[in-house]
Amino acid sequence: MLPQTSIQLREYEMALAHTPVLLDELLELLRPARGETAIDCTFGAGGHAEAVAAALGAKGRLIAVDRDPSVAEYFRDVAQAAPCACELYHGNFADVLAERETASVDLVYMDLGVSSMQLDRRERGFSYAYDAPLDMRMDPELEVTAADLTNTLPEQELTSIFRRYGEERYARNIARGIVQARKKTPLTTTSELVEIVKRTIPTPARFAAGNPARRVFQALRIVVNDELGSLARGLEEAYRVLRPGGRLAAISFHSLEDRMVKDFFKGHAAGCICPPGLPQCVCGHEPTMRVLTRKPVTPRAAEAESNPRSKSAKLRVAVRLED
Repeated sequence: MLPQTSIQLREYEMALAHTPVLLDELLELLRPARGETAIDCTFGAGGHAEAVAAALGAKGRLIAVDRDPSVAEYFRDVAQAAPCACELYHGNFADVLAERETASVDLVYMDLGVSSMQLDRRERGFSYAYDAPLDMRMDPELEVTAADLTNTLPEQELTSIFRRYGEERYARNIARGIVQARKKTPLTTTSELVEIVKRTIPTPARFAAGNPARRVFQALRIVVNDELGSLARGLEEAYRVLRPGGRLAAISFHSLEDRMVKDFFKGHAAGCICPPGLPQCVCGHEPTMRVLTRKPVTPRAAEAESNPRSKSAKLRVAVRLED
């Protein structure tokens, strides 16, 4: 459906003009080849998928997955221009991967977190920069919203969420402020939450780099969409469906995601896992993956300058070894 209002038109144009993060680096490490099958776990506006599909050729296959049904309009454009066969699945990528046969895919890649398309659509409630409904669901069919969490969870649980998933220093203060505010009236908008955060943290923290509510928004979004649970399951399923020589890539935007990807790759790339001190190996464990990125790949200065949202991105890639 074409955009009807000026706001929709602007957001549509922004999505079309969006430059995917670390695109050149992803292509260099994944090396998509003609005739291969690739799974894009987080299609979004299709920037990565478009480039990967072009490399797969006429005999290749691109399987796109996204929890957000609104990506269908962008998928249509990518599929029409792609030389390979393209399919789109609506749902959690971990669930879609789980339905595939073992060793049936050559490439799996994930661009984690919220997409620019979702951030720029105010009504989705992902951004602390706009006044919008306090929603944050990547899939509008999910039952629980960010407003549900802030209005129903006890103070201790909100504190735990902000501390664990947002690494928020003032988690307890913010949680207490939310509970006090909702006694008068339920929280319904993003601006209400931002104001509570600003009101409950020390004055110097309000003027630190970035919006002071960004960690709280991140934490709520992660819980609403079970992002870390999906990533844990998705990594296991991606490993299972990769053929020997298949490549797995993940672009993360915060330390919790990056740590999960790093530890997953490290575990599969390990050789002997015997306890220290044994005179010789008795476990017989062999590596099943080889990590292609000794350190995470980050955006070059030019990309970070032209696309500020890319600054925190980290790319890790590994290859499945022969059994």
